[in-house]
Amino acid sequence: MRISDIRGGMSRVSIDAAEVVSVSEAREVRLKDGSKARVADCVIQDDSGRIKLTLWNEQIDMVREGSKISITNGYTKEFKGENTLNIGRYGRLDVVEY
Repeated sequence: MRISDIRGGMSRVSIDAAEVVSVSEAREVRLKDGSKARVADCVIQDDSGRIKLTLWNEQIDMVREGSKISITNGYTKEFKGENTLNIGRYGRLDVVEY
């Protein structure tokens, strides 16, 4: 799937060989169950466009600017008026080139 084909509310989103354009500083958030987690946003692109990708915990340390990644079984949602791509517990992030 190409990034330009992604719309809000999609599931089973898979992207091959997207490039990480930027990665924000990780921040700590408190989850509904009271535990804490690290979260960061990154921007990925392919030849058709860009989208924000939300990374959690160990996913943050897997990527850096310039990395090529693939995403399998992700989903999208709208957050603050912007479509974001999420990996979720059933999705997978693979680094193709670090």
